Amino acid sequence: MHLSEITHPNQLHGLSIRQLQQIARQIRDKHLQTVAATGGHLGPGLGVVELTLGLYQTLDLDRDKVIWDVGHQAYPHKLITGRYSNFHTLRQKDGVAGYLKRCENKFDHFGAGHASTSISAALGMALARDLKGEKFKSVAVIGDGALTGGMALEAINHAGHLPKTNLLVVLNDNEMSISPNVGAIPRYLNKMRLSPPVQFLSDGIEEQLKHIPFVGESISPELERIKEGMKRLAVPKVGAVFEELGFTYMGPMDGHNLEELIATFQQAHKITGPVLVHVVTTKGKGYELAEKDQVGYHAQNPFNLATGKAIPSSKPKPPAYAKVFSHTLVKLAEQNPKIVGITAAMATGTGLDKLQAKLPNQYIDVGIAEQHAVTLAAGLAAEGMRPVAAIYSTFLQRAYDQIIHDVCIQNLPVFFCLDRSGIVGADGPTHQGMYDIAYMRCIPNMVVMAPKDEAELQRMVVTGINHTTSPISMRFPRGNGHGVPLMEEGWEPLEIGKGEILRQGDDVLILGYGTMVYPSMQAAEILSEHGIEATVINARFVKPLDTELIVPLAKQIGRVVSLEEGCLMGGFGSAVAEALMDANVLVPVKRIGVPDILVDHATPDESFAVLGLSSRQIVETVLQAFFKKELAVVK
Repeated sequence: MHLSEITHPNQLHGLSIRQLQQIARQIRDKHLQTVAATGGHLGPGLGVVELTLGLYQTLDLDRDKVIWDVGHQAYPHKLITGRYSNFHTLRQKDGVAGYLKRCENKFDHFGAGHASTSISAALGMALARDLKGEKFKSVAVIGDGALTGGMALEAINHAGHLPKTNLLVVLNDNEMSISPNVGAIPRYLNKMRLSPPVQFLSDGIEEQLKHIPFVGESISPELERIKEGMKRLAVPKVGAVFEELGFTYMGPMDGHNLEELIATFQQAHKITGPVLVHVVTTKGKGYELAEKDQVGYHAQNPFNLATGKAIPSSKPKPPAYAKVFSHTLVKLAEQNPKIVGITAAMATGTGLDKLQAKLPNQYIDVGIAEQHAVTLAAGLAAEGMRPVAAIYSTFLQRAYDQIIHDVCIQNLPVFFCLDRSGIVGADGPTHQGMYDIAYMRCIPNMVVMAPKDEAELQRMVVTGINHTTSPISMRFPRGNGHGVPLMEEGWEPLEIGKGEILRQGDDVLILGYGTMVYPSMQAAEILSEHGIEATVINARFVKPLDTELIVPLAKQIGRVVSLEEGCLMGGFGSAVAEALMDANVLVPVKRIGVPDILVDHATPDESFAVLGLSSRQIVETVLQAFFKKELAVVK
């Protein structure tokens, strides 16, 4: 059987080990060829090929449900659930998503782009099954990196309290999340990787104990306690931890030995209550370059499969925002030992790996634990340190209560640096940084800012470090800057709450925030070609908003346009409208940004076009709102 013939995972039933191994090779080939062409996550999926095939051969996927944590490790799952023929569209507009989506395929039982959710979801489904009197297996596949997340531990704690609820947790242990894992739990797992598989004591022990002289039936009341005690002796240390939490532990298993995996999963399905199968895998398995560089090949842009090198751009690109951020932070940290960079398992993505290499004592990786990261930062700030919490916009959503409860209520000077704000492209709705403007500006004590380019980002990093009277946040986008000149030192902080006028005109006031400042200027130039002159303001701060600058100009010009790369509801445009209403300046305001929809995976340019955020589309929107006579000229 060829992989292309598999449209339903139940077709794996009855295949021999040799046939499954052939399918495994074909999955890796297809996976590698596709990601090399489209870009995407590479190492995670390569590591779980045998795990996927072994697990699915023991399940009836017409009934049973498998919940994959994060989802980027589930490319093999996609290839055997009817998506082989269009897998070449991976992460492209209207193509196969890079994560699991319930609306994409009936076998995607739960979508996830954020880690540590699978056990909770699988347990919820198991409880629903029991309440409805149904019969199906509920399985969560979670990586050891995701096991550092508090939510996974909360779910394990709950599941262990339900001894009659059948739940299988498969721990995909590859010593990695994106970067090497940190913390006590990964250290426990590391001690076990060379341990032999655990063979639990059989119930035959009961009969053996009954034949002990002078004991016999008299031990029956204590029999369960004795059996459990002996069982503990047979379980490796970390296995005992899971057993104490109420799970039956099995492992560690060789995650690339199909025969062993199938036998283990078959045995696990027969056990009542929560079961954890510990499977040791190699991230990037089958592609030598990915095995050797598991961080670098976690995900890749399009690359040459033979050499492993990225396909070069047709023209040089300016430095990425994250690179400028990390370089500036390292320079400042060298001069200020109180600066501490904090990441939640995203050292390379946020650029804090540069801080780790240069100043390891001023760097902290907490694992996939954003809530802990924020409250840890609050504790550091309470002791006079300058914590810089560098966390993606979409991941900081996971720590919202901590931002309010632990930072803002106590007015502690934590500096939040929200990378990948706005439209991020191929990762899709779970990773789009749409909401941080709205969710940050509504919290008392929080200062909220965004740079128009990479040079202003440098100044805002200094501003955030120097601001010690309250929490402060800065959003910046994924991708490259505009190629403006950068400085190596001597950056001046910005005055809090002050914007700047970039262009003057009497016909319309355009207020750009962050990444939308340059499109604002481009739109103003196009409008000028049609006799419409715009004043353009780089707002810099959405909170506090520069009302001293904006309100008089709005009153004078009488037409206001706000531009933002984020949700319109509660965002920058809402702040402008609120400020004008509070000042009794009742002029028309046209807000341009992301409407109340989820932004699907596509290239950023494609998403901008769909959302009407290109400079030409902005011009059309402005003309439609205020200058309908001129609209026909543009079209």
